[in-house]
Amino acid sequence: MSLDTVHEAWAAMQYNRRRTALTMVGMAWGIATVVLLLAYGNGCSQVMTNIFASFGTKTMILVPGRTSMQAGGQKAGAPLRFTPDDVDLLTRNVPQISRITPEVHKTANIQYDTRAFSFGVVGDHPNVASIKVLETAQGRFYNLEEQLQRARVAVLSSEAKEKLFSGRNAQGERIRIDGLSFEVIGVLSPKMQEGDDDINRLIYIPFTTMGDLTDTHFLDSIGFSYEMNDYLGLERAVRAVMAIQHKFNPADRRALSVYSVMDQVHQFRVMALGLKVLLALIGTLTLGTGGVGLMNIMLVSVTQRTSEIGMEKALGSRGRDVFFQFLTEALTISFIGGVLGVMLAYVVAHSVGRLTVYSAMAKHAEAGDIRLLIDPGTLVIATLILTAVALVSGMVPAIRASRLDPIVALRHK
Repeated sequence: MSLDTVHEAWAAMQYNRRRTALTMVGMAWGIATVVLLLAYGNGCSQVMTNIFASFGTKTMILVPGRTSMQAGGQKAGAPLRFTPDDVDLLTRNVPQISRITPEVHKTANIQYDTRAFSFGVVGDHPNVASIKVLETAQGRFYNLEEQLQRARVAVLSSEAKEKLFSGRNAQGERIRIDGLSFEVIGVLSPKMQEGDDDINRLIYIPFTTMGDLTDTHFLDSIGFSYEMNDYLGLERAVRAVMAIQHKFNPADRRALSVYSVMDQVHQFRVMALGLKVLLALIGTLTLGTGGVGLMNIMLVSVTQRTSEIGMEKALGSRGRDVFFQFLTEALTISFIGGVLGVMLAYVVAHSVGRLTVYSAMAKHAEAGDIRLLIDPGTLVIATLILTAVALVSGMVPAIRASRLDPIVALRHK
């Protein structure tokens, strides 16, 4: 393809400016649709990441249940009971665990001044803040020293603080939990909360101090975090260790429930990928409509310029020169339309801003709303789709023009 071919294609585009402009608009609209649909798919993926990240992505929660299979001479139906020894057992035998905490829950009567409420109180080790991504909006979380000293300190979730203190400062104040005095040392940032979930009404105290309120010999659950990527292998290892200790079948899902955040993340990633593929297909079909318009316009151009093509061939132009002239014209129209379409997509994405989705169903869930995210990967995919459509749309008219017989073409009126 020579420079003369490019000049001839550009001259032909300038000669039919209105037709060229309308064709470019069609291509621009098509590529803008592709980019925006892919950006929407990216936004959905980011929303899922934000939601799970706020609760700790690489986190597992173990909850004891009741056996449903016979194992080790034990009949089905035997209850499992976790103890603090199980925490030490997992720490010794599963090195992939980076942080681990026992957990005991209790619904307690909480009092401050004349106000009284029933809130859930949770006894954990200090590392629960890292395991469950508990961020403090005010003050701090309790530490290991306070855990060892059985200090009566408490960290309030956001709604618990508002109900007890309204707009007043809570840090340094004292509340009563089932009649025992505790100092408030911190207030947590609000978590995403759907429905009547009490996640923002919990009160966290040291696990050792929880022994002043209730029996902590048996645990309600064990939570831990990890750094490895093979979460399924980690779950199998945990089940194997606990099965030996408590004499149940490792495959017994009812005996030991393992809630893995990464399991849900993986499922949603598969769904997000499927959504992206679907949106890319819809965008491609939309752009294909513009490609059909480009093909029709180029075919009309071939018909109108038949005599011109015959003259070029009579003067020595080869069929491939004519082919590349028309293909270049189609690709140039598509390229300019593509640039305009990407610019339009950026304008729309910034103008739309945040699309209210999850925050309409849940509290403190602004991070779960969708934004149109145009990343380099989106532009690469859009460019590949545009190139494919432009080549297909330009090839047919170009082939037709290159195969015209010069004698027949010169007779055309």
